[in-house]
Amino acid sequence: MRMSYKKYAGMKDIHRAPSAVAGFTYIALLIFIAIIGVVLASAGEVWHMAVQREKERELLFVGDQFRRALNQYSRHASGGSARYPVSLEDLLKDPRTPATQRYLRKIYRDPITGSSEWGLVKGPSGEILGVYSLSEDEPIKKRNFRLADSSFEDKMKYSDWVFMSKTVRFGIKPVTKP
Repeated sequence: MRMSYKKYAGMKDIHRAPSAVAGFTYIALLIFIAIIGVVLASAGEVWHMAVQREKERELLFVGDQFRRALNQYSRHASGGSARYPVSLEDLLKDPRTPATQRYLRKIYRDPITGSSEWGLVKGPSGEILGVYSLSEDEPIKKRNFRLADSSFEDKMKYSDWVFMSKTVRFGIKPVTKP
């Protein structure tokens, strides 16, 4: 007895044309994939903003560390006059003292650019009075800075966030930047 390809009881014909239900499922799947794409794009943008805000917080911390180191360096000048380092490496080991005197443990990397290169505010003799990021990107944070950083309000670039030694305000005029 030979088997025929006719429908048997309870079996479906697998060679039939696609139905309207199959077309609806395909369109629903495409819409679902589009929605997932939009959600993932939004999540990526939120994640990018969170990372950028964290980099800004880190820049404010690192800049404050440089500011404090410059202040300590100038306070430890002999003869009562405020002197400033001629290189950032002088903050790692003060060349003016025979004993090892450190104001920074390391030269921090700029969290915005990822580089250890900083913009330097220099005085008339080439001494370093302050540092700033070399990034020309626009900051997210525009307001509500700490008092020490209040000059950063409404600045349009990270390079405008200049971390100056506090003792500079009482005499020496910078010849580069601010």
